[in-house]
Amino acid sequence: MSVDFTGNQEIVEAARRNLDQGAWDYVSGAAESETTMRRNRLAFDRIAFRPRVLLDVTSIDTSTTFLGHKLRIPVLLAPIGSLQVFHPDAAAASARACAEFGTVPVISSVTEPSLEETAASTGAPKIFQLYVHGDWDWIEAILTRVKAAGYEALCLTVDTALYSRRERDILSRWTPPTQRRGTDPKWRASVTWELMDRIKEFTGLPFLVKGIATAEDAALAVDHGVDVIWVSNHGGRQLDHGRGTMDMMPEITRAVAGRAVIMLDGGVLRGSDVVKAVAMGARAVAVGKLHGWSLAAGGKDGIVRMLEILEAEVRATLGLLGVTSFERLTPAHVCPDQAVTLPHEMSSYVNLPGGRIS
Repeated sequence: MSVDFTGNQEIVEAARRNLDQGAWDYVSGAAESETTMRRNRLAFDRIAFRPRVLLDVTSIDTSTTFLGHKLRIPVLLAPIGSLQVFHPDAAAASARACAEFGTVPVISSVTEPSLEETAASTGAPKIFQLYVHGDWDWIEAILTRVKAAGYEALCLTVDTALYSRRERDILSRWTPPTQRRGTDPKWRASVTWELMDRIKEFTGLPFLVKGIATAEDAALAVDHGVDVIWVSNHGGRQLDHGRGTMDMMPEITRAVAGRAVIMLDGGVLRGSDVVKAVAMGARAVAVGKLHGWSLAAGGKDGIVRMLEILEAEVRATLGLLGVTSFERLTPAHVCPDQAVTLPHEMSSYVNLPGGRIS
């Protein structure tokens, strides 16, 4: 598929044309009043840059490393359940796009195709994300498959003990395939630190915990030997009236104190957001809505183009800050300031017709 999008706002528009209302609401919406989702965006908008000038920026390196893998930019694809509602190639397209561009996908345990088919779609590194939907025998069976399929790391999502009320989905009478399976919700509600330890020990893989939102839990995760603290509020799709993830970063970076890698998602829509997050202590970010929108807009090629656009924005932001690599980026390059737009899921794209798409 040939795609010629010039900006990610065009990808959003193409996704809207390609998706029915239910699938669009699923990827674009959040829980209840969508306050947490808006605060994700507001937290980025309240951070300003402090650029330095008269520095040679003719050569800019936008890459980083993550769990020993080189990333072309510090952006991973966040796990999304039911990717098949956006494109028939689903997670396999996401994996192939990352292999082509030069980054790593985090593959949801509740998407198609199977974890083995997705793993076989490319030999490039992939991370598997786990929701607990059964007892220890069930967990052991799926983790055995994950290891056999060659996934490089395991991510446990921990902020979905209960499924939230996502009112766009409710009002459009649309149920994601992930919720049509009839799995017993008690399994996710019963996940504890002790079970996490058992899962981590069984896999023996680099271990990410996704859904950390406080210094207290970040410190506990480090004490339990977690390799990657994934700062996340599920894109505002779980607990409403939470903080924006960038507002969580100062206390979490202090609690982690360099003892684990930190990554972040929630409201990341531009290359400048990536730079802000890294300046505040993240090694990398993950994109969720952009992942779903770009898959819907153009399949594998849509995702590659989305990442290319983010790369161009990252390069421009670093250069205009007077920075030639992420290694030279520091907290001194950012500062608090006032937001100038009302936050919502499209507020980063001021050139969209009407400012929003519904």
